[in-house]
Amino acid sequence: MAKTESTLRNMVLSLTLIALVAATALGFVYEVTKKPIEISKLNKKLIAIKAVVPPFDNNPDNEMFRLAGDNGDSLEIYPAKSGGTIVGYAVRTYTVNGFSGYIGIMAGFSPDGTIINTNVLEHKETPGLGTKMTEDVFKTQFNGKDPSSFAMKVKKDGGQVDAITAATITSRAFCEAVDRAYKTLKKGGLI
Repeated sequence: MAKTESTLRNMVLSLTLIALVAATALGFVYEVTKKPIEISKLNKKLIAIKAVVPPFDNNPDNEMFRLAGDNGDSLEIYPAKSGGTIVGYAVRTYTVNGFSGYIGIMAGFSPDGTIINTNVLEHKETPGLGTKMTEDVFKTQFNGKDPSSFAMKVKKDGGQVDAITAATITSRAFCEAVDRAYKTLKKGGLI
């Protein structure tokens, strides 16, 4: 086979051909994986909802709506119903004040405003320190508490929450996210 001459024209053609093949392969992989990724995200969301509210017989994702918060943003509200009666609200809340920035949480509330449970959806906190917010030892201190009478701050700030040792910033951020969810539900007249 004869060697092709190394000219600008041949190099541009070769590079164009390589780019077209790579782009086609990337597009194909994207189309093949798009649906499974969407299903995986939906399942993760439904698992988080089930973890924070009592048993329900509706599909909260189909009945999801948004409520405006105090910061000009809005939070996703997932109503959980059993026999057509509201048994709880799962609220996808967040804060950007974690030690490493964004923390996403699913917080569950009963119709009277009591916290049922919380579930951390995403974060980038320090392993071994801030990641302890995902452990039951920290999360369960919120369960069964009424935010209208429970000071949603760490004890160091005059609240009632035991902060994670060496992760006070993460603990404050967690409290802020749960409090944001409560205030949004209250402002929306749901509790």
